[in-house]
Amino acid sequence: MKIISWNVNGIRAVERKGLFQPFLAEHNPDIVCLQETKAHREQVEIDLPGYIEYWHSAERKGYSGTAIFTKTEPLSIINGFLPKVSEKYAPLEDQFGDPEREGRVLTAEYEDFYLVTCYTPNAKDKLERIPLRLKWDAAFLAHLQELEKMKPVVFCGDFNVAHTENDLARPKENIGNKGFTDEERMGFENFLKAGFVDTLRMFKQGNGFYTWWTNWGGARERNVGWRIDYFLVSASLKDKVKDAFILPEVIGSDHCPVGVIIKS
Repeated sequence: MKIISWNVNGIRAVERKGLFQPFLAEHNPDIVCLQETKAHREQVEIDLPGYIEYWHSAERKGYSGTAIFTKTEPLSIINGFLPKVSEKYAPLEDQFGDPEREGRVLTAEYEDFYLVTCYTPNAKDKLERIPLRLKWDAAFLAHLQELEKMKPVVFCGDFNVAHTENDLARPKENIGNKGFTDEERMGFENFLKAGFVDTLRMFKQGNGFYTWWTNWGGARERNVGWRIDYFLVSASLKDKVKDAFILPEVIGSDHCPVGVIIKS
């Protein structure tokens, strides 16, 4: 089973450029998870034969949002956090809004695992959202752990953090900046401490494997980027992960797709 995740930074923009359906045709994922769709379904003129669509859009149109397009119908769909998690961590809202109303988490249940796509809130340039991030990361981990009590979990998306110095081209200049603060990095580290596995690091070590580039200064062409898009799995699924990959040649967004192949 091939699963691909992509922060499209606006599905309508990618589709208008004529890039989304050729991407699907070339890579033929069994499931594709999207983040930052920035649209409600009725706003998108797109035909996806062979795929069942699930959208979790932000209440505010043109903002945030996640989606899952799948060839296999899930057993169930969960929009947002599980209720017991939302209750425990409420309120998540800060001065910038309520991330639980922004369509940031979407979960599909399959026979052998849960699949979660996530668009993590950005800490913002002046780190105003760090307090929210601390709470969000804890709530998201709690969501994953509650799911894992029932069956293994595969989760992916834009986590808005470079985990280690190998996950960005210029770590020294970015220490303490959004996406590379101690707090955000520890939030990601807590996934690993909980037993989840960063799939790319099963196959690739070192730096140079990036998924996001600024639009300035030819950063993408020079591969001066950040790895902030990930696939992680429960430890019990590790031996079933046959490959993990990044597709930097796929254009249309400031992020590129990432993916895994899992033996079914």
